[in-house]
Amino acid sequence: MFTAQTSAGIDYRERPGSGPSLVLLHGIGSNADSFAELLPLLPPDRQVVAWNAPGYGASAPLGPDWPVAADYADALEAFLDRLGLDRVTLVGHSLGTLMGAAFAAARPARVERLLLASPALGHGVAPGGALSPAAQARIDDLARLGPEEFARIRASRLVYRPEENRKLVAAVEAGMSKVRSPGYDQASCMLASGRLLEDAARLAVPTDVIVGEEDIVTPPEGARALHAAIPALVRGRLTEVPAAGHALYTQAPLAFARAVAPQATPVA
Repeated sequence: MFTAQTSAGIDYRERPGSGPSLVLLHGIGSNADSFAELLPLLPPDRQVVAWNAPGYGASAPLGPDWPVAADYADALEAFLDRLGLDRVTLVGHSLGTLMGAAFAAARPARVERLLLASPALGHGVAPGGALSPAAQARIDDLARLGPEEFARIRASRLVYRPEENRKLVAAVEAGMSKVRSPGYDQASCMLASGRLLEDAARLAVPTDVIVGEEDIVTPPEGARALHAAIPALVRGRLTEVPAAGHALYTQAPLAFARAVAPQATPVA
């Protein structure tokens, strides 16, 4: 099971084990605890670390009002340094793919393997520019409604056939209800300025991509474009998971666990 830890302003969850460590990076409406149900399906001997990104959980926010992916990658490097993790398998989900790809592109020696799940490609807005109306509306809704109501009205979009999967929607809603400003606002700005395809083209580590076939937040065509952008020498598998939406490791945990550790047999 996960134990809660804190290191120099970063709140994280850890399961002890051997390496290379698995490091899990959550998305914009989630947190480290969202990986708890996935944990039993991962190889039991591997160390697993899931951080709360800056501004999430008890993690301190970043300094800039409008950080970019490289700022999160710098924070990740400092975090891994403090934990003494020299080389890791990096797993990014949604917004976490921007962080993971930025880190791996700039620091290939630190990454054994990269998995980009439900990838958020970013929108290429110059830092400090104008957010899209949809992005600004999300920030405004969080401030106006509060995190619990914000999560209640948004969580179902992340799950395929939400009316048939109420428990999954409830799990997503519980995680989303913990988002706060300024962390969510900073993450929204980073997403706006993200350029995942450009970072993908610079990758020099083995990289796989996975997406839910029914993802309406980051649809499969984006994952296909990402997969094509990865240099052929390190381009791995593209997996499209049937009957799964954006909350991929919640809705299809076995398929996700197989993608995280392809050589292992997930415990059903």
